[in-house]
Amino acid sequence: MPKRDWKFGIPGDGRCLFRSVVHGDCLRLGKPSPSEADERELADELRAKVTDELIKRRADTEWFVEGDFDTYVMKMRRPHSWGGEPELLMSSHVLQVPITVHMLDKKTNSLKVIAEYGQEYGKENPVRVLYHGYGHYDTLKNQFGGLQLKRFCEELDHVLYRQLRK
Repeated sequence: MPKRDWKFGIPGDGRCLFRSVVHGDCLRLGKPSPSEADERELADELRAKVTDELIKRRADTEWFVEGDFDTYVMKMRRPHSWGGEPELLMSSHVLQVPITVHMLDKKTNSLKVIAEYGQEYGKENPVRVLYHGYGHYDTLKNQFGGLQLKRFCEELDHVLYRQLRK
């Protein structure tokens, strides 16, 4: 996929949710994008804190995870296990920031907010991630004006169309 100015592509190494969140948090704070190695290290640190937070909040989260809670937590401690909604929720608590998850709505060709976590930490300047619907997350840049958002959606739709035709 060509480099675009609306998102940062995150490697699909099983850490993409955690990478996208730590990358987005750096952007949110006005810090430069982390290097590949730093991003991986920060993602693994966030994963460890998130799993600790799941355990800390077990009474509130046990129903939220699939299968046996202890087995789930052990699996999530492994660096290549995919994260999902429980990890996004716990990431918002660990970082004490709002996290907004976006997805492309193919019918309207626009970005749609599909989930918001950590609203108790405010609604301004959230970490923004893009969920592709097949288990992958990327980081969205935080600044979108109407024209930029329209161009972003057009470019993303074009890329997805090309990939589907292959």
